[in-house]
Amino acid sequence: MKSEKEKMIAGELYDASDPQLHADRTKAKKLLHRLNVTEYLVTDSAREVLKELIPNTAGRLYIEPPFHCDYGYNIFCGNQVYFNVNCVVLDICPVRIGNNVMFGPAAQIYAATHPLDKVHRRSEEYGKPVVIGDDCWIGGGAIICPGVTIGSGSVVAAGAVVTKDVPENVLVAGNPARVVRELA
Repeated sequence: MKSEKEKMIAGELYDASDPQLHADRTKAKKLLHRLNVTEYLVTDSAREVLKELIPNTAGRLYIEPPFHCDYGYNIFCGNQVYFNVNCVVLDICPVRIGNNVMFGPAAQIYAATHPLDKVHRRSEEYGKPVVIGDDCWIGGGAIICPGVTIGSGSVVAAGAVVTKDVPENVLVAGNPARVVRELA
C-alpha cells in the first residue's frame, strides 16, 4: 500500500492532512521563514537554506526572496536557474526546470490541483507534474498550470496563464496563453 506522500508525488488522490506530509510542509515553512525573513539577502547562509529546501538542484540556483513553495523536495532544477521576487511553486508533484531558466517577479507554477467533484474536494487533492525545458524565460506574473510542459527556448509573456503544453522556441501570451510567434 502506498503512503500518502507516495500517492501525492505520483499525482494520485491523496490526503493532505497526513502527518508525514504535515511535517514535511512544516519543515519547508521553517526553511522558507529563514530564507524570506531571517536571511533575506542572498548570502552563503541563505544558499545553505536553499540547499536544504531544494536539494534536487544540479547547479547554480538563485532565488531572490521572498519565495514560496509547498515542500521544496519536488522541485528539480538544472544549472543557472533564477527566480525573481515573490515566486510561488506548488510542488506536490515533481516540477522539473531545465538549465538557464529565468522567472520574472511573481511567476507561479502550480503542480497542485483539486477534484472537480465537491465531495472528493473536501478531503483529497492531487497534482500533475510540470516541466520547463532549457533556456526558457517565464515573465512576471505568469501562471503555469498543472500538467503543463514548456518546450526549450520558449518565452512565456508577463501575465500569461499557461493551461496547455507550449512547443519549443515560441513566445506565448494571453489568458489562456497562445502562441504569438516562433523564436529563432
